[in-house]
Amino acid sequence: MSAANYTTSEMMTVAASRLLKNGAVCFVGIGLPSTAANLARLTHAPDIVLVYESGPIGAKPEVLPLSIGDGDLAERADTVVSTPEIFRYWLQGGRVDVGFLAAAQIDKFANINTTVIGDYRKPTTRLPGAGGAPEIATCAKEVVLVLKQSARALVKKLDFLTSVGHLTGGDSRTKLGLPGKGPVAVVTDLCIMKPDDTTKELTVRQVHPDITREQVQKATAWEIKFASDVEETRAPTENELRVLRDLLHRTAVAHGQTPAA
Repeated sequence: MSAANYTTSEMMTVAASRLLKNGAVCFVGIGLPSTAANLARLTHAPDIVLVYESGPIGAKPEVLPLSIGDGDLAERADTVVSTPEIFRYWLQGGRVDVGFLAAAQIDKFANINTTVIGDYRKPTTRLPGAGGAPEIATCAKEVVLVLKQSARALVKKLDFLTSVGHLTGGDSRTKLGLPGKGPVAVVTDLCIMKPDDTTKELTVRQVHPDITREQVQKATAWEIKFASDVEETRAPTENELRVLRDLLHRTAVAHGQTPAA
């Protein structure tokens, strides 16, 4: 909990939502990305077009979806198309501005693991898997990642490479001929990182209020780099917090959960 009137999770969600521009076409992953994307829609980006893997385009859910197949996504969408059309026409056709993804593990080049923790044949944890993330990470014009930061999540070497970020750094992604730019930002509950222009190694550009550099390093398995002009992330506004908390409250009630106090 921050010393301020918001949690680190709220700071992360708000910071991630601010990266989405009004009018952008955003391919949304379930979980933290969906929360941040819908917060953006309900605050500064009312005309953002949210696309989900199951086919809704221009989704405007009243509550956060439990899965990509949640009927609320289709009920309030501008239209619903087939999953093949979502991927072939929208994603592979270069019509998605931002892919918004979560991850269980990332490395310093923002490569993603959502498959297993441990050995693939005998994992300690079996994760949800790839879903559409490999295609999103490959074809979206830009990718934003959202995850809680710890040394178990930001690792030196992935247990499994599910979706490509910047591979081994430098121009390695470009050499493969991948159409999208790849990850342009990683938002955590501690900071915001962006790839170095040349090496593509993740570099801390913003640190959230009340968070120290030492905390960021302790929660990273590699020797993380800080930009020469690191800024402090702007704290959430009262309106951002009100809208976010109302969204989470409605979602908890709708799904039969006990709302957070």
